[in-house]
Amino acid sequence: MILGTGIDIVEVARIAASFEKFGEPFLSRILLPQEIAYCLSHKTPAPFIAARFAAKEAVSKAFGTGFGAALGWQDVEIGRRESGAPFVVLHGKGADLFAARGARQLLVSLSHTEQYAAATAVLEG
Repeated sequence: MILGTGIDIVEVARIAASFEKFGEPFLSRILLPQEIAYCLSHKTPAPFIAARFAAKEAVSKAFGTGFGAALGWQDVEIGRRESGAPFVVLHGKGADLFAARGARQLLVSLSHTEQYAAATAVLEG
């Protein structure tokens, strides 16, 4: 049974501008260390940062909470399998919400171009 869905799209230029203006503090606020390392391993990291930003927003929408008191940026991690497929790792409040909703699975899909990054999330029970 589907418990919640979320979708988000972000302009890569907006994320690139925030990264250029605020640097590492911006990344550390929205991404976890492994996510930062992965994104910065690319010649042009902005689309990869933007995709993870969109994915985390989509997950927050699937939970029905958005980001705030119930869920923080550091509570959601977007991993990458060897095949390239993304997956979600929940920490802290994210793991608590997952259990409280009686969820069994949280699926995520990412896509990006030079201009846009988009993501969907489906919370299943």
